[in-house]
Order: sequence, then C-alpha cells, then structure tokens
Amino acid sequence: MKLAMNGATTMHADLETDIKAASVAGFDLIEIWAAKLREYLKAKTTADLKEFLDENNLEPYSINSIEHITFRNPEDYEKIKAETENLSRIASEIGCPYIVVVPGKLPEKAAKEEIIEESVKVLNELGEIAEKYSVSLAFEFLGQTDCSVQTLDLCSEIVEKVNRKNIGNVLDTFHFYAGNSSFEAIERMKPEKLFIFHINDAENLPKDQLTDAHRLYPGEGILPIKEIKERFDKIGYDRMVSIEIFRPEYWNEDPFEVAKKAKEATIKVLGLKSEVLSQSTK
Repeated sequence: MKLAMNGATTMHADLETDIKAASVAGFDLIEIWAAKLREYLKAKTTADLKEFLDENNLEPYSINSIEHITFRNPEDYEKIKAETENLSRIASEIGCPYIVVVPGKLPEKAAKEEIIEESVKVLNELGEIAEKYSVSLAFEFLGQTDCSVQTLDLCSEIVEKVNRKNIGNVLDTFHFYAGNSSFEAIERMKPEKLFIFHINDAENLPKDQLTDAHRLYPGEGILPIKEIKERFDKIGYDRMVSIEIFRPEYWNEDPFEVAKKAKEATIKVLGLKSEVLSQSTK
C-alpha cells in the first residue's frame, strides 16, 4: 500500500513546502490541495511543478477538490464544469490521475431518488470532461448531516449507477464514522472502485458534535480504523492510503514534523511497517 500526504494536513504550508516535507518523510504520493496549486501557478508552470515533483521523488495522486458539484444553479454549475476542465488539464500535464469531487448540500425535503438522479447526471457530465484528459474523478461523501451524500452505502450506489471507468469512490475514515456508513458497504465494493482512501482519527465526542477540527493522527482517537482495514484486506484493496487531517493545531506546527508523525502513525495503525520497509528496499 503506497502512502500519500494530503495538503490539508499541512494547510498553512505552501505547495513547495508540502512537496519537500512529504519527500523528506519518505511518502510515495502527494494529494495536492487545489488552493495551493492555484497560488503556485500564479508564478510558475505545470512543467515547473512536474519537474519539482520528480526531483523530490513524489508522484502526484490527486487534486483536492472541486466542492459542491451537485444541486447548483445553472450559472454556478457552468463554473463547476469550467473548473473540472481546468483542473483536468493541469492534472494531465503533471501526470496526476485523480481529482476529488464533493457532493453538494442536501436540499430541503430531497428524496433519496432525487439525490441519486442529480449525482449520476452530474458525475456523468463531469466525468466526460475529465475523460478527455485521461483523468478520473473520485467522489467523496461527507458524514455531515447537511451533505447530500453522507454514507459510503449511498456513494457506492451512485458510482455503480454512473458506471463509468473514470468515476469511483473516496472513503475517509472520519466521514465513514460520522455519517454512519456500514462495514457491509466496504465488503460489497469492488476494490478497483475505491480510488482514494483518506485516513485520520478523531476525538471521543458524540458524532453530532464532531467537526473536521477534531481530527487526530491515526491511532490516537476512536475511529474504527483497524476494522476498516480488515474489510479492505477482505476485498483485496491495497492501492494507497492518504493522511488528511484538518486540525488547526497541526497547521501551526512544523510541516516537516507533521509529515513525519503522520506517516509513522499511519504505518503503525495499519500494520504496514514490514510491507513499507520491504518496498523501500526494492
């Protein structure tokens, strides 16, 4: 299983610092935070970025993210499509296979069938745009009660109905727990449809009180990480894992130390030490 660092974990650092910190910590992959990418490209090019990634022995894995893609008014939806086009072009130029896309807010009194219909329509349209650049879209459900897609169960149902090779799931341990996703949803999932696995932990609080700011390093909280990993082993998923922690306390620390701690915690909680060491000696 390859290890990735997500730019949300070191939010106050710029993209170049993220890349350097991930490289020094020994990560294989990096998930690029979109706002940092845009700031970087104000002064430099995608060719510069690709060269810098290569120099630091990192593969770009995804760009995070395009927000609230569903239930938008026509004007805002055109902006979503334009953003998909732009980020897909950038992703193609730097050799980045995935863009994370996030469902929109839950409309008042929206039925499940309406949510599925809207999500399938939008993912097909955006997927067609991304496909022109050989880029895939990773659909990330959010466990918060105001999100239109709150569980892996529903997310997988939508992805299956879309039935496009370049549309798949994101599973985030925080959102899996907060939104009450089922372990059976993992067991039913085709491993090739899990494009991205986000790992983090959380403080011991009631689910309705948990926010992103309560995230912790993997293994330091109460999320069912080991149980999730057991299901991954059962279906044969071993592609990648990315540390995504939106904790302001960590943002104010040295990003090089945060990257190091994040990697060590992930290896320990997933029992990857021997596997990672064996890969590094090849």
